[in-house]
Amino acid sequence: MTRLRSIDLNCDVGEAPTPEQRDVEARLMPYVTSVNIACGVHAGDAALMRSTIQLARQYDLAIGAHPGLPDRESRGRRELPLSQGFVLDVILSQVSELLAIGQTEGVRLSHVKPHGALYNMAAGDPELADAVAAGIAQLNRGLILIGLAGSELLTAGTAHGLAVASEAFVDRAYQADGRLVPRTEAHAVIHDEPTLVARAHSLLHEGTITAVDGTCLHFDVDTLCLHGDTPDAVRLAHALRTMCADGGISVRRLDHAD
Repeated sequence: MTRLRSIDLNCDVGEAPTPEQRDVEARLMPYVTSVNIACGVHAGDAALMRSTIQLARQYDLAIGAHPGLPDRESRGRRELPLSQGFVLDVILSQVSELLAIGQTEGVRLSHVKPHGALYNMAAGDPELADAVAAGIAQLNRGLILIGLAGSELLTAGTAHGLAVASEAFVDRAYQADGRLVPRTEAHAVIHDEPTLVARAHSLLHEGTITAVDGTCLHFDVDTLCLHGDTPDAVRLAHALRTMCADGGISVRRLDHAD
């Protein structure tokens, strides 16, 4: 595999329940190139959406919507019974709201990345993935759909005429089938710096990452995600940027990647 020349680094933001976590999100922004803003349902509200857009604009970041399930208790991470119609409504209502706020702030949204359980369920379910992609296409065919590498989300996005971006997670463990290890399981979240950097290096230079059972997974990736609620997220983001610079890989926002 040819080594990547550039990569997008994205982070989920606008979810912070406390001032301390909001400070972490703000300190992450200099290290990432794209942000995915919670749309006020699984987390956040209109005021936080607006202030997060304003902050991201200061750093010239690609700004996207991060719609999730209406379950604040689990922060949108609990799988619920879903229909195609419900998922379509989730996408239309939440992305529309962020689009409207972005318009008042003079900001054009670049992408949509479903959140949490919605992301994981749509990644493996063609019907739910189709509903996600259909909603985005109905709102704006210029929006990029971010989906798990090798997942149904990417297939559905392409079928609906959307540009898609293949995502990998450097701070989450993988199962042998390419899906993420559920957060309810031990070691699902990775926050050891050498391990995280080594995983990112392997993805960028070899196109591979190792699953929890030792399976070598092969991914073509356009963007890497680092979660803001991962312990020591700012330090880890700095380490990722340093690794990219040392390896000759430019870090560029999603809508301007090579």
